[in-house]
Amino acid sequence: MTKKLDLNMPLKKTSAISTAVNVTLCLLALGLSSCASNTPNRYQSDTLATNNEPASPAEKTLSAEFVYKYLVAEVAGQRGEVGTAGAIFYDLARTEQDPRLAERAAKIGAFANIPSLAIPAVKLWAELDPASTEAQQAMTEMLIATGRLHEAEPYLAQLLVKEDTRAGGFLFINSLLNRSPDKDAVLKLIQSLAKPYPELAEANFAIAQAAYVANQDSVALDALAKAEESRPNWTIVALLKGQVLFRQSPAKATAFYYEYLKVQPDANEVRINLAKILVNQKQYAAAKAEFPIILENAKQSTENNGAEIYAIVGLLAFQTNDYNEAEKDFKQAIAHNFKDTDQIYLYLGQTAEKQKHDVAAMSWYNKVSSGPRYLEAQFNLANLIARTQSTDKAIELLDNLEDLNVEQQILVIKAQAALLAKDKRNQEAFDLLEKAVKNLPNTPELVYDYALAAERLAKFDVMESELRRAIAEKPDFAAAYNALGYSFADRNIKLKEAINLIEKALTLAPNDHYMLDSLGWAHYRKGNLDKAIQYLEQAFRINPDPEIAAHLGEVLWQKGEFEKAKKVWSDALTADPDNEILLTTANKFKS
Repeated sequence: MTKKLDLNMPLKKTSAISTAVNVTLCLLALGLSSCASNTPNRYQSDTLATNNEPASPAEKTLSAEFVYKYLVAEVAGQRGEVGTAGAIFYDLARTEQDPRLAERAAKIGAFANIPSLAIPAVKLWAELDPASTEAQQAMTEMLIATGRLHEAEPYLAQLLVKEDTRAGGFLFINSLLNRSPDKDAVLKLIQSLAKPYPELAEANFAIAQAAYVANQDSVALDALAKAEESRPNWTIVALLKGQVLFRQSPAKATAFYYEYLKVQPDANEVRINLAKILVNQKQYAAAKAEFPIILENAKQSTENNGAEIYAIVGLLAFQTNDYNEAEKDFKQAIAHNFKDTDQIYLYLGQTAEKQKHDVAAMSWYNKVSSGPRYLEAQFNLANLIARTQSTDKAIELLDNLEDLNVEQQILVIKAQAALLAKDKRNQEAFDLLEKAVKNLPNTPELVYDYALAAERLAKFDVMESELRRAIAEKPDFAAAYNALGYSFADRNIKLKEAINLIEKALTLAPNDHYMLDSLGWAHYRKGNLDKAIQYLEQAFRINPDPEIAAHLGEVLWQKGEFEKAKKVWSDALTADPDNEILLTTANKFKS
């Protein structure tokens, strides 16, 4: 029986902390390829067995009570009662102080998705077996997932004791900590861990990476300089330095990459990053000059990653509007056995659309198999049908998708609402999203779309309450803070709160050009023209978007810098001659 869109499904909530703990335990303690399934119908004891199974009753003198409980646990496991089995093993581990039983209980708790068992069991396991790297890693993961960074420090330090694994340990620690929301605390923790190893390149790189994430660029650059002293021309140091410099200015990043490539011309990752920045800055000729070098380096490389390089260069060519080159490179990626062919089919479909080869685009989208890319292909197909036929036919296509889970249903509804909004059918889009938020599990992203639909109908009270709800449900939802702040600024109300909201968004998504544009616009509304220009110019340097150009030009005009404003508009119109906001703004002031 197939399942179509259903707006009357029951709500379901999960604990984010429980999910985080169990994901980390699944990946680290169990080493399983997938932890997505729930408790199996029939528990197999050998699935959770370890190389150090507790000695059986026949192998040592044990009390009758221990033997009885042990056998009960085994039988419970065989019957699929894994919670009972794990609880008994945990109780036995505490009584006997046996790390093997604690490990067994921890792994059962993780596999069966029982945080109330997994957390204390892994803690006991780590305490009873301090020499076990696996136990210490599992304990560390659990502490990080629950936000207890200070308690995690001694466990992390233990991972760095052995000299032969210390360098890799620092890189591993960074990957462990990147999910923690308190970036300043992560930086302090890594600085403390690195203090005994001031000349280790990996230790300094770990500090730099944490500092970059915490927006402490001077700390990052200082640590990178130290890493460079210990390990000259290390590629990942150069890559990170370029990212840090890019935040200061794209010109600084490109200048650094060009200098680095004079010394290390075969550093393809650096050259690819350089090309990306050049494309981002619309320096298309300079970017294209790098493409053949990137492809030639890939051919000479022993890494056998030619397919991936062709895909990357194809994407860069696509962004420079060189669609013939992009199509050629994407086809070469397939010819070189690119693993994710469905992704390339999507790229080829988008490339064909840009060339107005609509029939070819449909053919590429229809090649995408029923897997993880299928829904995206259907969305692209729907957009193409809406453009070439009608919005109603596009919505019908999405309505007929079957076997969708709840998350996919929500994505489909969001896509349908976007199609309606693009067709200026704002009331229909609002009605569809309103029905969804009333009848489907509410994700912050769904609530966000509903709020924006309300704003398009000037239902500002609904928009504000829904965006505040999205923020409450997802406190790190940068786009929601920005949307609410920008709405206030655009309507010239609550300007102090608008600035606070957008500044909060920027702490969550540093140097996002749209958010910098919002902050500049809010300062403009407040009359802070110099600050407005500062943020708008920063946003425009990162991405010369036409709407940012419209805002920047307007503020410059109001400041009396008429010629500079005209040039900003003129250059932007050359690149994007049909942008409505840019045209309206430029014409309003030029007249």
